[in-house]
Amino acid sequence: MSPTFRSLSNANYRRYAAGGVVSNVGTWMQRVAQDWLVLLLTDNSGTAIGITTGLQFLPFLLLSPWAGLVADRIPKRRLLQLTNLGMAVPALVLAALALTGTVQIWHVYVLALVLGTAAAFDAPARQSFVSEMVDHDDLTNAVGLNSASFNAARIVGPAVAGVLIAAFGGGVGATGLVILFNGLSYAAPIFTLHTLDASRLATPALVKREKGQILAGVAYVRGRPDLLLILGIVFFTGTFGLNFQMTSALMATQVFHKGSTEYGLLGTFMAIGSLTGSLIAARRERVRHRLVVGAAIMFGAVEVVAGLAPSYVVFALLCPLLGISALTMITSANAFMQLHTDAGMRGRVMALYMMIFIGGTPLGSPLIGWVGEAFGARWTLLVGGALTMLGAGVSGLLYLRGRRVLTPDAGPSNLFPRVWDNQTVARARK
Repeated sequence: MSPTFRSLSNANYRRYAAGGVVSNVGTWMQRVAQDWLVLLLTDNSGTAIGITTGLQFLPFLLLSPWAGLVADRIPKRRLLQLTNLGMAVPALVLAALALTGTVQIWHVYVLALVLGTAAAFDAPARQSFVSEMVDHDDLTNAVGLNSASFNAARIVGPAVAGVLIAAFGGGVGATGLVILFNGLSYAAPIFTLHTLDASRLATPALVKREKGQILAGVAYVRGRPDLLLILGIVFFTGTFGLNFQMTSALMATQVFHKGSTEYGLLGTFMAIGSLTGSLIAARRERVRHRLVVGAAIMFGAVEVVAGLAPSYVVFALLCPLLGISALTMITSANAFMQLHTDAGMRGRVMALYMMIFIGGTPLGSPLIGWVGEAFGARWTLLVGGALTMLGAGVSGLLYLRGRRVLTPDAGPSNLFPRVWDNQTVARARK
């Protein structure tokens, strides 16, 4: 089997990935349909899209520490079945409201918050469950394939959603049909999780109930400058740069004056690049800090250029470059966090990672949405890209400064070590 797909030789991972593809297609379909529904209900309000996105990701900011602890205490396979069910219910309710023509914008807000709550508990369990299915040597490959699966669905989902919405009239009811598919798609991962061979899962010992376990996870990360660097980069990128749902919708409708089909195609073009970046990541055997920093800066630069695009065609052609740079950063950051974290802490560490990466969206999305309304859609990309580059650069400089204090004799070739040794970590904790 090709090195790019070597994790698929694992039967458990193969089943898990198959269920994920179906659910991911539904997820991307709902993202397009939900944003289009908000635009219909609010007369193309960028702020309303920002509020919806922010509410959907607010639970990541508020609940992630507890979600990570739950992931370390409860068998992740069982927890993931519950969280998928929890995400299916609000999707089905929103679909019913849209199909009956009774949906109002506050319904969308409330259900986005409910779905986000279930997703906040799903994320750390899903991220850390991969390490229970595959060997340590295949973890980077599995993380890359997970991203490839997500972005393959991203190619199909937005395009199908855009076509279906247009085919059924482009109205509120059409968005309801698309959202209904997403609600039903959660049955696939629930079923495939049930069929996994438990005897082949490397399930770590569950963490017993004790006081201070969340603080222990925070202290663990605080003592790891290498992990703090990654968290700094993903905060700025996730909060200000990765607002594709909103920025693409605003650029399509306000700048290029396009409809739902063209808007959906932008997501597909972005996903082509994201899928390419994911497959490249799956072949990568090692992950270094410099790769995360460089990919984040490159992503921010391309985003600024996209904000200056003179036409829809040029903007669409830049979308694959955005996808490649974004996914290179995301997959390398995710793999580094998992590979360099103790198994007993992995749920809590990945919860902090998701809290910072995705939890910043409730802060960034309304801000970027306001920027779009106040100054124009192009500025959502210009500001987001500039802040991403600034954040990545500052995080890298702080890491270098801290490491030079810890190891003043470090040579240029060691400025970005792949793994911090125990002595360095011990010094960082003091």
